[in-house]
Amino acid sequence: MTQQTKQTANFPSIQALFGGTFDPIHYGHLLPVEALAKQVGLQQVVLLPNHVPPHRPQPEATVRQRLAMIKLAIKNNPLFSIDTRELKRTTPSYTVETLLSFRQEIGWQKPLAFIIGQDSLLSINTWFDWQKILDLCHLLVCARPGYTTYFPTSPMQQWLIHHQVPDPEILSHKPCGAIYLADTPLLNISATQIRERKRDRKSCKDILPPAVLRYIDKHHLYQNCV
Repeated sequence: MTQQTKQTANFPSIQALFGGTFDPIHYGHLLPVEALAKQVGLQQVVLLPNHVPPHRPQPEATVRQRLAMIKLAIKNNPLFSIDTRELKRTTPSYTVETLLSFRQEIGWQKPLAFIIGQDSLLSINTWFDWQKILDLCHLLVCARPGYTTYFPTSPMQQWLIHHQVPDPEILSHKPCGAIYLADTPLLNISATQIRERKRDRKSCKDILPPAVLRYIDKHHLYQNCV
């Protein structure tokens, strides 16, 4: 039995979610999550593209275009699937409300995890009803270049210390309440960087899946000046 098979056998029941605008989806989204899945033993990660993000400007690409790019990016990759419930909302997509809707579907005993980056972890206390998030799920945190795991305030740092677990196996033993800081690749890629490259007519082939890049070029996305 390989190490990856052992990990999968140890963690068969964790349902993991990964949300974002994905405007566009890129290797900075996909590769760290793939590494995280190997560490934790995730069998599937559900991508949750949102319609109205509460903490950033409205996406440039349309819902249809972003969804098409996600489908192209994960084609033939069984790790990923897509859930479109947030795309159907006309109000801001609050994580706590999405997590609650999943809980109502899967029950309260199954381990549920939400994947975020270090940057999001450090600003989590600005999220709507953030105190309720760990009552609904675990947090799986991907490393991000330029960000530490230290909060600027002592109460938030104590919150992290209280919930952090060193061993991902713990995540499968309870439905929610833990934070796992994963050792994932430090990829300095952002959707903003991609949009700026396209406007400047610079290559993006090193940071985008080929099918996504072809779609962007075919539909002339991200070419307008800001």
